[in-house]
Amino acid sequence: MILSGRGVTAVLGPTNTGKTHYAIERMVAHGSGVIGLPLRLLAREVYTRVVEKVGTNAVALVTGEEKISPPNARFSVCTVEAMPRETNAAFVAIDEVQLAADLERGHIFTDRILHLRGREETLLLGAGTMRPILERILPGITIVERPRMSQLFYAGQKKITRLPQRSAIVAFSADEVYAIAELIRRQRGGAAVVLGALSPRTRNAQVGLYQEGDVEYLVATDAIGMGLNLDVDHVAFAQDRKFDGFQFRHLTPGEMGQIAGRAGRHLRDGTFGVTGQVPPLDDELVERIESHEFQEVKVLQWRSKALDFSSLRDLRESLEVAPTVPGLTRALPATDSRALEHLCRYPEILDISTTPARVEKLWEACALPDYRRIAPAQHADLISTLFFDLVRRGTVNEEFMAEQVKRADRTDGEIDTLSARIAQIRTWTYVSNRPGWLTDPTHWQEKTREIEDRLSDALHERLTKRFVDRRTSVLMRRLRENAMLEAEISVNGDVFVEGHHVGQLAGFRFTPVSGAEGPDARAVQAAAQKALALEFEARAARLFASGNSDLAIGSDGFVRWLGDPVARLAASDHVMRPRVILLSDEQLTGNARDHVLARIERFVNHHIATVLKPLDDLSRAEDLQGLAKGLAFQLVENLGVMFRRDVADDVKSLDQDARASMRRYGIRFGAYHIFMPALLKPAPAELITLLWALKNDGLDKPGYGELIPALAAGRTSVVADPGFERTFYKLAGFRFLGKRAVRVDILERLADLIRPLLQWKPGTSPRPEGAYDGRRFMTTTSMLSILGATPDDMEEILKGLGYRADTVTAEEAASFLAAQDPAPASEATAEAQAETAEKTEDAADESASPGNEPVTEAPVEGPVAEPEAAAAEANEGGAAAAAEPEAPKPVLLWRPAGRNENQRAGRPQQGERRHGRDEQRGEGRGQGEREAKGPGRSNRRPDGKPGRGNRPERGERPDRGKAPQPARFEAKPPRKEKPVDPDSPFAKLAALKEQMKK
Repeated sequence: MILSGRGVTAVLGPTNTGKTHYAIERMVAHGSGVIGLPLRLLAREVYTRVVEKVGTNAVALVTGEEKISPPNARFSVCTVEAMPRETNAAFVAIDEVQLAADLERGHIFTDRILHLRGREETLLLGAGTMRPILERILPGITIVERPRMSQLFYAGQKKITRLPQRSAIVAFSADEVYAIAELIRRQRGGAAVVLGALSPRTRNAQVGLYQEGDVEYLVATDAIGMGLNLDVDHVAFAQDRKFDGFQFRHLTPGEMGQIAGRAGRHLRDGTFGVTGQVPPLDDELVERIESHEFQEVKVLQWRSKALDFSSLRDLRESLEVAPTVPGLTRALPATDSRALEHLCRYPEILDISTTPARVEKLWEACALPDYRRIAPAQHADLISTLFFDLVRRGTVNEEFMAEQVKRADRTDGEIDTLSARIAQIRTWTYVSNRPGWLTDPTHWQEKTREIEDRLSDALHERLTKRFVDRRTSVLMRRLRENAMLEAEISVNGDVFVEGHHVGQLAGFRFTPVSGAEGPDARAVQAAAQKALALEFEARAARLFASGNSDLAIGSDGFVRWLGDPVARLAASDHVMRPRVILLSDEQLTGNARDHVLARIERFVNHHIATVLKPLDDLSRAEDLQGLAKGLAFQLVENLGVMFRRDVADDVKSLDQDARASMRRYGIRFGAYHIFMPALLKPAPAELITLLWALKNDGLDKPGYGELIPALAAGRTSVVADPGFERTFYKLAGFRFLGKRAVRVDILERLADLIRPLLQWKPGTSPRPEGAYDGRRFMTTTSMLSILGATPDDMEEILKGLGYRADTVTAEEAASFLAAQDPAPASEATAEAQAETAEKTEDAADESASPGNEPVTEAPVEGPVAEPEAAAAEANEGGAAAAAEPEAPKPVLLWRPAGRNENQRAGRPQQGERRHGRDEQRGEGRGQGEREAKGPGRSNRRPDGKPGRGNRPERGERPDRGKAPQPARFEAKPPRKEKPVDPDSPFAKLAALKEQMKK
């Protein structure tokens, strides 16, 4: 093989040297010419530039999938694969000749370099690394080196979101390209996408988005390194490994230099760097890229063009011929040769490929590109189908082709689906452009081209919709035109600049939409702020003049105006005077800000004073003195509810006038609590809980706000959640008692039910339901009803209130109660007594906690073990199946806990009256509006007249023969009777009652 470089000129140099532009100028200076380019996309670009110079009728475009051939075309723009094997054109140029070293396509470039010549001039365009090998294999060649017109600098490593505008981010997989483009859309407004798998029309449309400035970023594969002329200022490598068709490998310095060289246009310098997970480049590599000094190409890929079609065996052997020229190496099997290897294994192919013409036709069919990137065996099956049609019918079966084309003729679906259909239709576009393969090639060329264009447009639309924010792109274009941006604000707070939504105004805070960053975003923000400044002034005036109904305080502590948050509450020194923190941007300043803050503070104070009026009045009370004033202060600090045990000494020390003065403020002195009933409603309880949470950082504590719905629903008790903050029960008006929490006013009603049962004296009639012996009682249905509790719950509630249980058998209780009633005077009276005893026994069974073992005295601490029983099951959840008869259940007799039990529980005395000192020992000594001496103790008789405590009536003496009774203690010794002052308000009240009775 004797080769010559005479008449051949190699124009070599790095990127941005104007080589392609020089080739175009040289070609149009001749009468005819052919130029070969590495990409269909680049061929399209050069075709457009040549048409601008010589007109449409003078230029042909020939690629594997597209052919534009005017009858009088003098110039042809082709992909290298579509260049003619021989030509009579005066000028021939081959671009990016360094691809002759590529493992997959190199042999095609090598063949054109060695054999394709122009009559007058031949140009080889490529990198400077090709000089030694070209001089070796083409002796006599003329080498022209062109320097780069601008400089290239390394910019280091940067995050993707920190990359400058007009940047190209390079990755080597579709998934990575899409992920980067999605990130840029969210953060910077959008990006164009260029992949080798896209159709040329789609890639042109995406490049147009970038070139026209609709987006400032381009995410691409290494396809941009093949001569695409883009206005790129910075190239960032997001990956430094690629799959070259055979293996994953790192990019060579020359490949990195080719891609990085896309940065900078004409005389404008460019930069390159890395991003994502790519480590910073080492100094040696940076220096080589900046100085364009790369390792020279040592060998070119080569495959024999002298193929022997005598038989399949001869064809395969001719493909394996080794080159005889130094500097050339036999290429690895390409797509066509791999397809041939598969087809030679098919018996039917061997049977039919018996003549040189058929072998050549088979080799022609094997040239079908694998656009779909499918398995070699599947690709070979398609080739075999086409080959059999060509041999047996002379042309491809158009019915089969119509069916395949119809499958691809759909524009629905997402990016991957449309990309697959484009790859499929490109296959049939190639078939339609093969000479002699179809009966009506023009029809199919037009049809497949139309479908490919429609699919390409749909794919471009999907890519733009997914990776480009149109709002941002339009604004950027307006900014580049130095136009004044117009901003406006809708009634619902949407902020628009140039008709595009840029953010939301809520109250006095502006929130820009995502993706608004960078210098352009700042200009957009400036335009928006001009409109916001005027809007803030207007809103401040409207809020200052608004009514209280336009403002509201939420359970989250935010103050809202017409639904938008304008302030939040924070803790201050006084729990009922929270601090107001205004939520506004810096644009709200001066008097407008002061007026807004003053109006919100006035509303907050008014709202608290209105919803918590009893508590607010009490905090401002000036007629309370001494202990009453101190007790009122404590009640305000505790937000309206205190346990009576905590202030028992102070309450005992209050005289009647002080108590009356406190009652005028709605304070109730209960048996267990000092509280304000007016606050036990949903609205006050919710506000009280919020104020406490602000003071104690409780907004995030478990149980916050969970109890208000139960209060609003009218629940008198709820199942207690041990995970909730215990204070929330008290703030909502509930008392935490074991497994249930009961409203404090309901507990006072319970005290009112228990009090007559402990005041009743045996021998008097009628005996109240539930009374037993004057010092113990049984639970009743009315108690369970007001509490909404089961007998088991009732037992735990009473223990929590300080009561203790004695157990007796049902028979013993019935006989004892029968003995307490007067002796029967007649048979009817005896029957009535028996019936009463039976009812009493039934009531005892219902009210007692079933199943207790009979003991004299229940332990102070800890629950009593109880097995399940039919009565308990009925109370807990409905009717149960009939059980076998059981013995009558014991009856629980409840009594106030005494001193001895307190001592056994290890509770300190220190002079206190231990009767009713905490939740386990009783809760105070109140009696409705007047305090009592302890649970079940009273200084008034059942008929309402003043009594003498629990002393025996005159003429009575204690029964010394009875069993010892539990010790009783009074809060203080009985007072001596004093003459009634006729001028006192109590005497006047008593006289009024007497008149009403008359």
